[in-house]
Amino acid sequence: MAAQTAVDAAVISLGYTPNRAARSLVTRRTSSIALVINEPNARVMADPFFAAVITGITEAIRDTEMQLVLLMSRPDDDPSRTVRYLRGGHVDGAIVVSHHKADGWTEKLADSGLPTVFIGRPWDTGLGIHYIDVDNFEGGRLAALHLAAAGRKHLGTITGPMDMTAAADRLAGWHTGLREAGLPPGPVIEGDFTPAGGMEAAERLLAEDSRVDGIFAASDLMARGAITAIQAAGRSVPADIALVGFDDHLAAPGELPLTTISQPTSEMATQAGRLLLADIENPTPGRDPVIHPARLVIRASSQRQEG
Repeated sequence: MAAQTAVDAAVISLGYTPNRAARSLVTRRTSSIALVINEPNARVMADPFFAAVITGITEAIRDTEMQLVLLMSRPDDDPSRTVRYLRGGHVDGAIVVSHHKADGWTEKLADSGLPTVFIGRPWDTGLGIHYIDVDNFEGGRLAALHLAAAGRKHLGTITGPMDMTAAADRLAGWHTGLREAGLPPGPVIEGDFTPAGGMEAAERLLAEDSRVDGIFAASDLMARGAITAIQAAGRSVPADIALVGFDDHLAAPGELPLTTISQPTSEMATQAGRLLLADIENPTPGRDPVIHPARLVIRASSQRQEG
């Protein structure tokens, strides 16, 4: 006890700081985790979804020695450089968000043995990758049922990129909701989760079927872009076209309040961070996925105005 007290006093008086590089040689730990985002820089900086992800992960590691390393690449980039970095012992684990079908992250990281958690369902769930997601299928279904209940008869949807599971699941739920409501399938236009993509997709959707009186956009950013296109076509939201988004991240003053499917992105990211920390300390294969319920938040964009 006296020896420990003397050591502690010496540490304080000398201002000693442990050498992490030397310690990592002994522990084989780097005290770093990677966040892998397979999107262009411009989209990452402009989309509140990614800010919520970073905020949530930072909360998970706030009281630890872990540092967060951000790795960004575009979907059409060669992922080998990032894979080499992840396999090279530079980080203790990785969180992957915005996963595209062709990027191969699931297979590459499953083979590496690096503790990994996906935010969003990976395409191949049979490889043992842990993941956290919202119920995207139910979100699409709720959007269709809500628009139908609001009396809209000619419905169309703007999907996200169809090489992402979130977009595929939301579209599948949308079609199920239409069938349950007894409505025929309307136009389906693929978007890219950006306002510009939403505007372009909405223009194409209205050109394909001018009778459309309700639209589900698979992200709030695309819904905002769709409003611009709808207004440019001489129509209004919600009087002529009811609109539902997905995310619940946007609340700019003065804008039309947007009906949306809410997903707790920051909470999901915090859970992903904590799950990764647990797997680094005690690898546990075969964990069940964590799926958050989708929640419909009704606002003015899908409600008929009185008078």
